[in-house]
Amino acid sequence: MAGTLLLYGLDILFHPVSPAVSELFQKFAASALFFGAAALCLVKGRRSREERSVWWLFALAMLLWGTGSVYFSIALWDREVVPYPSIADGFWLAFYVPVYAALYILLRKRAGSAARGVWLDAVVAGLGVGGAGAALGFQAVLEHSEGTAVGVASNLAFPIGDLGLLALVVAAVTVVGLRNSGIWLLVAGAFAFFAVTDSIFLVQVAEGTYAIGGLIDLGWPIAALLVGFAASRPEASASPSVRTRTMTAMPAVFASMAVALLVIDNFIPTNPLALGLATASILVIFVRLYLTERENTRLLARSRRDAATDSLTGLGNRRQLSADLAAKLDDLDPERPLMLTLFDLDGFKLYNDTFGHVAGDQLLGRLGARLSAVVEGHGLAYRTGGDEFCALWDRSEIGQASVIALDAVKALSERGEAFTIGCSYGSVLLPNETADPIEAERIADRRMYARKGTGRRSAARQSSDVLLRALTERNSDLAIHLSEVSELAYGTALRLGVPEEDMEAVRQTALLHDVGKVAIPNEILNKPGSLDEPEWAFIKRHTLIGERIISAAPALAVVARSVRSTHEHYGGGGYPDGLVGDEIPLIARIVTVCDAYDAMLTKRPYQHARSSSAAITELRRCSGTQFDPDVVEAFVGVLQASAPMDLSAHEHRQDEPRAGVSTARPVPTSAIRAKAARRRAAVFAISGVNVVSNP
Repeated sequence: MAGTLLLYGLDILFHPVSPAVSELFQKFAASALFFGAAALCLVKGRRSREERSVWWLFALAMLLWGTGSVYFSIALWDREVVPYPSIADGFWLAFYVPVYAALYILLRKRAGSAARGVWLDAVVAGLGVGGAGAALGFQAVLEHSEGTAVGVASNLAFPIGDLGLLALVVAAVTVVGLRNSGIWLLVAGAFAFFAVTDSIFLVQVAEGTYAIGGLIDLGWPIAALLVGFAASRPEASASPSVRTRTMTAMPAVFASMAVALLVIDNFIPTNPLALGLATASILVIFVRLYLTERENTRLLARSRRDAATDSLTGLGNRRQLSADLAAKLDDLDPERPLMLTLFDLDGFKLYNDTFGHVAGDQLLGRLGARLSAVVEGHGLAYRTGGDEFCALWDRSEIGQASVIALDAVKALSERGEAFTIGCSYGSVLLPNETADPIEAERIADRRMYARKGTGRRSAARQSSDVLLRALTERNSDLAIHLSEVSELAYGTALRLGVPEEDMEAVRQTALLHDVGKVAIPNEILNKPGSLDEPEWAFIKRHTLIGERIISAAPALAVVARSVRSTHEHYGGGGYPDGLVGDEIPLIARIVTVCDAYDAMLTKRPYQHARSSSAAITELRRCSGTQFDPDVVEAFVGVLQASAPMDLSAHEHRQDEPRAGVSTARPVPTSAIRAKAARRRAAVFAISGVNVVSNP
């Protein structure tokens, strides 16, 4: 095809061959090139499954144009007056139908997933080039078109068809991108030759200056060669093109052409088609600007949201926490304080190293979702670092902090066959303890790591875990009693204002206060009748035995001293040392009240279970003699704040080992026990014992 076109061009320019051969070139060279392009398109369609219909439509278009040329050469070449429009014109006009269809299908296949803004850019480019072409080629044809209405319409149909094809191809290049537009650029060049050649040809025919064998006759064969060359190109990559600066500039260039056309029209009037296309291009630009502004606003909002959101868990990040803290502290009522709690996972690094980072990310996602569910309705949850979480609670009752914190700790804990994930935490009240957000985080962080024990489970916690496990292995029912006492003691200590750094000792004392009973024979512990003097003396030794056992762990020295004094009486007369009032450690006084309350609500071989109201009445009756009055009132306040209930409700448990104390041995109310299964695991998780129960 290229060789045929070369010979045809040499014949037009230099006439190196005889007139007979030259006439053959003039008659059939263009038709041969169109038939060659049709053959290449057919082969391309047969080899291409995805774009078969596209290339077969191009082949049909080339056949129609070539057939029209052959008919003109055979039937109309030698006629002095060529009828207009002729059958050849019918073939040439029919050429546009399959071409338009092919371009539309190709555009849909190559750029069907393009964004709306890209499509609008394509429309702007297409309208711009269409307006410019209408102002140049179409205007010239319009000015020189004469004759019947059918003839004028036929003349104008060619440049309109060419402009439409050119605009469609330019739009396609804008959408697909120059990098993936090898075929499109060739097709665009082909239709550019069509448009220019048709316009010049029609003007020359109208002016009577057209002569067969001129340079203008090379335009159509060149267009056919470009289409054939496009068919010979390999398949373009299906990967989406990245928007480059060149692609972004294309609609701007064509839009500027539309603006220039509107300006020129004030001085040199153009045709309505050109003005209409240029105006439509400007209107589409306004729509594009509006969509761009909306998209930018949406992207800005999304970027702000992403900047304040942890991508892994969907919780707020540290930036969001700082912003929320600053906003809430601006007008915070000390009567309704804010509680900031920091959480740090225990055992996460080992989990990550064992199971891999993907599993670690999945674990963080699960834990974050659980924390969010616990916090919902009470405050806000955040992930502030690798395995660090945070909660900002809206609390008006300080006494409720224990239940909330335990629920959150349970949510951030998980146990499997080969792993255990625990959680350490620290809390601070705002503005009661500080109104400075940075200082608040520092205090909470210090308290959290005081629990954590230098980033790992502390020696004290590990030791208490072993002792507690041994105690509960001997008597599984004792675990329930210890968990209840631990929970009540923690809440009471919070209400009394026990320093955060001592709260772990409160828990461990409550959990280990009966550890000395491992040395007491079951015959004495479970004796249904009264104890004799030797048996009673044996029972009184259990606090001393507990102290000796716990003292074996130096980190539990404070706990050991407190356990020794858990059966001292506030007014004197207790054992083993006969301490009075403030001589008794505060932790021991707290555990004594909680232990007595839990025992009174428990059915024993030697006593019936009391109601909650009766147990509280007994605590108050013995207040000042056996129990610290301040501790009793704080304890009752915790009960009333954490679980409003019918204090006359009864609940019985199975027989439990005798404590060997006075008659005041209380237990939680029925409302608290209804939550026992949920809170028990959390209490043990706080203390470092990884108990996972299924209520």
